Amino acid sequence: MPGRPHRLLVVEDDRELNDMLTEVLTDEGYVVDQARDGHRGLHLGLTRPYDVLVVDRRLPAVDGLDMLTRLRARAVSARALVLTALGTVADRVAGLDAGADDYLVKPFELDELSARIRALCRRVDEADTHLPVGGASLDLVTRQVVLGNGRQVDLSAREHALLRALAERPQAVHTRTELRRQVFADTEAASIVDTYVYYLRRKLGRDAVSTVRGAGYRLGAL
Repeated sequence: MPGRPHRLLVVEDDRELNDMLTEVLTDEGYVVDQARDGHRGLHLGLTRPYDVLVVDRRLPAVDGLDMLTRLRARAVSARALVLTALGTVADRVAGLDAGADDYLVKPFELDELSARIRALCRRVDEADTHLPVGGASLDLVTRQVVLGNGRQVDLSAREHALLRALAERPQAVHTRTELRRQVFADTEAASIVDTYVYYLRRKLGRDAVSTVRGAGYRLGAL
């Protein structure tokens, strides 16, 4: 959303390049996480919300394009910029088909990388501010849920953050630990996630959040 720092994930196995990119992008005001192999990048991409992924194509453990394909299959919609030494038309087509939004061939200039990331962030900011939520719609600006019958339900900041976390990956099962780290990082209270799930169900109906026994929660139906 406009007005908040954009969150970036840099997945690059070259430690020196990864550290340099992270430092430069952090200095430009982004919130940046690092991964040095595709397995770690996949884990972070599935468990944390990002606006832009900066992904090297040739990665250990899981190839960069394979990582993107798996993320797209799990409905992760973050914009993706692929970095690679492979610059043929066929290589670029393969990257775009795997789910990349842009493609930058190594070696590259940092100014161009920064410009391309800014362009992707503008696309994020210009996107529809309503997020589908199990048949309803979550307004990411006003924190209102607009139900199918047109009724509008106001959410508190934390209710909104929890519902958004569930809605951004609607098919995923979110553990309590993941949700507490993502939404309620300022508290160690073990029951905080259950408490706010209760609040959401009280406002939106019992089916709004589904319990996956022994695992966690998943977005339900509104």
